[in-house]
Amino acid sequence: MIEQVEFSLKPRPRGFHLVTQEVVSHLPALPEKGLLHLFIKHTSCALSINENYDPSVRSDMERIYNNLVKENQAYYTHVDEGADDMPSHAKCSLTGVSLSIPITGGRLNLGTWQGIYLCEFRDYGGARKVVATVIG
Repeated sequence: MIEQVEFSLKPRPRGFHLVTQEVVSHLPALPEKGLLHLFIKHTSCALSINENYDPSVRSDMERIYNNLVKENQAYYTHVDEGADDMPSHAKCSLTGVSLSIPITGGRLNLGTWQGIYLCEFRDYGGARKVVATVIG
């Protein structure tokens, strides 16, 4: 069985946001075992799995990424869409646009402290479209 749904995550400001429950709320019934593939249809945000308990991890991740890829660099040529645009594309490439998560017992088989992150790299990215494919 393969099922596929497309949905939008609500708009969020720049930052790393725990979206596990929002993603799960859009999924069809999950099989006893299988695989969930998530793909975000944008080039200025990303999906990641990371710490789901302590919110300081999310704020630290934001600071780390902003330190790694700075805005307003003189060597950027793609600058027409604002100071956050080119850095958002670079951060997207560093992080990735898809995740594969095992399904066991009809649930996502994430570790105890793991959650799904929307990594929003734009100041105002808007609603983000996600394609979820359930294989099982």
